[in-house]
Amino acid sequence: MMLDLRRLRLLRELNERGTIAAVADALQFTPSAISQQLAILEREAGVPLLERAGRGVRLTDPALVLVQHAEALLERTALAEADLAAAAGSVTGRARIAGFQSVILRLMLPAMRALARDAPGLRCELLESEPEEALPALALGDVDLVLGDEWHHQPRRLPEGVDRLDLLSDRVLLVLPARHAVARKHRRSVPLAELADDPWTSGHPTMGWEEVTQRVCRQHGGFDPDIRHRTNDANISLSLVANGLAVAMVPELALPERHPGITLREMQSAPVTRAIFAATRATDAARPSIQALVSAVQDAAEIAKGATMPGHRH
Repeated sequence: MMLDLRRLRLLRELNERGTIAAVADALQFTPSAISQQLAILEREAGVPLLERAGRGVRLTDPALVLVQHAEALLERTALAEADLAAAAGSVTGRARIAGFQSVILRLMLPAMRALARDAPGLRCELLESEPEEALPALALGDVDLVLGDEWHHQPRRLPEGVDRLDLLSDRVLLVLPARHAVARKHRRSVPLAELADDPWTSGHPTMGWEEVTQRVCRQHGGFDPDIRHRTNDANISLSLVANGLAVAMVPELALPERHPGITLREMQSAPVTRAIFAATRATDAARPSIQALVSAVQDAAEIAKGATMPGHRH
């Protein structure tokens, strides 16, 4: 019996993604092509690997055993490819990078500019994606590097086989309309309780931004914030604040250098930060392309650490 490694990967992907349609979409094949390759694998294995489950299929017990071996074989293959790339020493190939808006603008774009200059043989591809989606995609091999965040008191669990490198600590500030009475009263830090009656803007439910807004207001202000506006785009939230329609907690990395109509204040007795990190697959550690990518992101993070935000604090 000789098992094809590419077909074993399809079985592993089906186990992770759940449906043949999802595997086909991720790997850019047709569902019928995936089904044909899995049927060939079944003949090679000599045992049933799939069985009907409603309108879809599920893996049999022998298939689950095979998936465990496929994981080990695919990991060894990835390590061999990384070692081969390291031996060649050239920074070439394809690098797929995922991140959310503010880290793309402040870290990834400067890193990609540097790589275009220093490693022109590396093709960088950018995907805007929240960490909740990007980290599983990294583990599956859909992307090669993720820029993610971890909010204060909200640890993020990484998929197996993923390494994390912390880049910087991002301070979270209060963003108020420039003419807000509380901003005029407190020139540096604001007691959160004084914003209990204000409408707030934050992220969508289940996202870190929304959770930290609620928790900090409860713990340090003694109230449940009236989150009236929800968006994962900080620019929309900043515009809501500038128009006098809301207040917000926003990380410094998401703040542009200038935004008319807003002012920043610290939260009194409530220091809040989020960690910004880079994540890669452990099997890719020796790849020159990944090393160059991580190094460029680290350089961009060092520049971001030293950057100031003039024009906000009045």
